[in-house]
Amino acid sequence: MKASTVALAGIGATTAVVVGALAQAAGDSSPIGGAALSASVPAEYRDLVQEAGKTCPEVSPNLLAALLKQESGFDPKASSPVGAQGIAQFMPSTWASHGLDGNGDGKRDVWDPEDAIPSSAKYLCTIAKDVKDVPGNKRNNMLAAYNAGSGAVKRYNGVPPYKETQHYVQTISAAADSNPGGGTTTDQAAIVINAAEEKIGTPYSWGGGNAKGASSGICCSPSGKTGVGTVGFDCSGLTLYAYAKAGITLPRTAAQQYAASEPVQPGQKMRPGDLVFYGTTAASIHHVGIYVGNGYILNAPKPGTIVRYDPMDMMSDLYAVARPTQNTNKEI
Repeated sequence: MKASTVALAGIGATTAVVVGALAQAAGDSSPIGGAALSASVPAEYRDLVQEAGKTCPEVSPNLLAALLKQESGFDPKASSPVGAQGIAQFMPSTWASHGLDGNGDGKRDVWDPEDAIPSSAKYLCTIAKDVKDVPGNKRNNMLAAYNAGSGAVKRYNGVPPYKETQHYVQTISAAADSNPGGGTTTDQAAIVINAAEEKIGTPYSWGGGNAKGASSGICCSPSGKTGVGTVGFDCSGLTLYAYAKAGITLPRTAAQQYAASEPVQPGQKMRPGDLVFYGTTAASIHHVGIYVGNGYILNAPKPGTIVRYDPMDMMSDLYAVARPTQNTNKEI
């Protein structure tokens, strides 16, 4: 497939600014390719982190990536003076009770990233439940428990007053929430894409979809199609739902969502999680999808289809790429 050329426009702009090759052609069968992750994740671990980052709602791919970078710098042979081992720095006793055979080869090997990375995500999920009733920020408490143990977090009713643990929590949180270029954070973008990806195969329904999920649609689309009786999403219903999962409230229609976003300007790089809008003017925007990388979007295309991946140049009137602004905070 050829590389897409994206027309970018700001609200009230009189002409579209064409920026060539913002989106690269996809070369494999998976259009997302782990694109929601921080660029710091080595290529050989991106798929592992992307998949393990969906283990539970408290863990996202980018949060897991930030933790692994802090623990070992993605070194599967890392060992610490106190005995922590592997890419996720498990202590032997913790590995004995929480290590998984992630690749199904019959062994639980702390030195094998295919075992250690999913084990790390599962362990985060386990301790998130263990400290869920502790006051304070739930994500910070989960990270502190990974570093200092659940007992310490419970004893101090939150992040313990250990300099190492406090630095650990702050560093990982900052990396997971890194936000180059404004708008949504990388962690939020991962949540958005994961939420939309989980709805692949859901029917298109005109007027369907809200912050809680798929819903019965309304009548009628410009072509006369009705969503009544079909539980699913239309294009803006899907984006509204996915962004709600990341704690960001979007208005209902595609045109309104564009107005609530900051256009990606010439010279800025598109980021996974950005919204891609179609129309001839800001007022005539009629479709929106979620950019996932490699020239692809996730979207609910039209009546008679399902939520799916499509190339960005699926329509000839690509108008703009924009980044929703944060207006709601969601505690993880």
